[in-house]
Amino acid sequence: MKNMSPIEELRHSCSHVLASAVLRLYPDAKLDIGPPTANGFYYDIDLDKKLDASDLEKLEAEMKKVIKENQKFERIECSREQAVEKIQASGQERYKIGRLDDIPEGEAISFYQNGEFIDLCAGPHVSYTKKIKGFKLLSIAGAYHRADESNKQLQRIYGTAFPSKDELAEYLERLEQAKARDHRKIGKDLKLFHIDEAVGSGLILWTPHGTILRNELQDFISEELRMADYELVCTPQIGKLDLFRTSGHFPYYKDSQFPPILEPGAIDKLAQEDSSCSELSEQLDSGEIDGYLLRPMNCPMHIKIFDSQPHSYRDLPVRLAEFGTVYRWEQSGELNGMTRVRGFTQDDAHIFCTEDQLGSEVKGCLDLVKLVFNTLGMGEYRVRIGLRDPDSTKYVGNAEQWDKAEDAIREAAKTLGVDFIEEPGEAAFYGPKIDFVVKDVIGREWQLGTVQVDYNLPERFDLSYTGADNEKHRPIMIHRAPFGSMERFCGLLIEHFAGNFPTWLAPEQVRILPMNDELVAQAREIEKQLKAAKIRVTVDSVADKLGAKIRKCHIDKVPHFLVLGRQEAEQGLVKVNSRTNPSLEGLKSTAEFISELLKDIAAKTLPSSGSKETVKGS
Repeated sequence: MKNMSPIEELRHSCSHVLASAVLRLYPDAKLDIGPPTANGFYYDIDLDKKLDASDLEKLEAEMKKVIKENQKFERIECSREQAVEKIQASGQERYKIGRLDDIPEGEAISFYQNGEFIDLCAGPHVSYTKKIKGFKLLSIAGAYHRADESNKQLQRIYGTAFPSKDELAEYLERLEQAKARDHRKIGKDLKLFHIDEAVGSGLILWTPHGTILRNELQDFISEELRMADYELVCTPQIGKLDLFRTSGHFPYYKDSQFPPILEPGAIDKLAQEDSSCSELSEQLDSGEIDGYLLRPMNCPMHIKIFDSQPHSYRDLPVRLAEFGTVYRWEQSGELNGMTRVRGFTQDDAHIFCTEDQLGSEVKGCLDLVKLVFNTLGMGEYRVRIGLRDPDSTKYVGNAEQWDKAEDAIREAAKTLGVDFIEEPGEAAFYGPKIDFVVKDVIGREWQLGTVQVDYNLPERFDLSYTGADNEKHRPIMIHRAPFGSMERFCGLLIEHFAGNFPTWLAPEQVRILPMNDELVAQAREIEKQLKAAKIRVTVDSVADKLGAKIRKCHIDKVPHFLVLGRQEAEQGLVKVNSRTNPSLEGLKSTAEFISELLKDIAAKTLPSSGSKETVKGS
């Protein structure tokens, strides 16, 4: 029996109720698995009929019947032979036999039965179906069996469950808010990014507006890096396979990478030698054949820059930073707008330091992450510290090094002023780490910002520096990325702000609205003044009513718009309207408005809680 929280038990039980309902309505359905998730549960089914929203309603109604019957969840343990017989008797051998084979020899085999339904399951569950008070089926999606694209695609039915109907209602309201904030819709409406199948799934095309958003974030963090004595570098997006063999990224993680690229003529040569695809793969894995790889990580490149010249202890720490694009082969079913992609740019940095410097360097990394989150209005977060499992042998480095690194991380985490939890066994094999889990404005949590200590790569690349004793010493390496990925972070920012960005991030900061054609020329003069102050501004010169122009400003989520009527023009003034900062509003001279707006931008002021527009009105 697995360890589950009460809410996980409830959701796991609900997945079995769902499977019961599926077989009542669609007896020919073949079941795969139905686990609880962080936000609910799902069950994967193989069914010829393609399910839709109307089927979800039918399934919900049937689930309510099962719950009303108050069926008892009974655990049945049996031998492997008996398990095979039970699966065959239920007619569910297509997938369940394979799941049975996943259970190691000697481990208990169990089924859970509620009413007429029985399922191979380790449990646990609630005692009776009436314990399920509030549930909702949410959606249907495709999911490959065992997440392998070579297998059949099944239908995955998603749902959620809570101990009470009130908690369910609150969650469903958050889902509606999330739908209104979906970065894919807002990104399209605001022309921030584009994904084109002709280019490739999971590859982001940044539009002019999206590029402004990205560049402003990049400039912001770059300035902070310069102040913290980081050195910016730029490295190629492709490197020789041997480089990634040394780092360990190839071939051990090749399933999550794009295939290697062979040198020109290599394929023809292998064809002449009648080499098979499997032989080619083996030779690439072993190093008999070299080639190139779209980099899955930036670290090997930064290591080579560090190692390109000798270092003494006086040089350390060396802090190298880069906005480096990397590539991962994500399964097509896991791709999701900007938040799950195949090519992404990391705000990556690697610090090479001495053991004595480790604590202060980790603290500096954490301070940077904290600054980023607070600047963007993401001040509500928690911290997880991943520690080694002292009983495991999977970790590199000696116990003394680990103890010192874990103590340094702990002490650094204490300075953040937020709660943190320690998770033994969650460290990377090469060192302990700190993860930031950020809560957005509607209460969703996102894992962002990571700081990792690394003993492995300095060893694999034989890095060294000369110590005060004139002997060679191994540096410690720190990986850190406050944003993690520019694509994912921007996607989350779009949802966090619902597209209502603070002025400093907004692609279009000001729009000028002349009330008639005669005032367009004067509007253009005001535009020139704002552009000279490096403010992103446009003029709406379309012959339309003022109300329509204002509505368009709201639709386009422009933070500030200036109304220019005949009276304002005669007085040399503009009427300032602000969606993000009411203190800027009123009749002002252009110079006065520019001065106040530049202060707003420099301060990176967040949109006021009294902003004129809500998400629902956007």
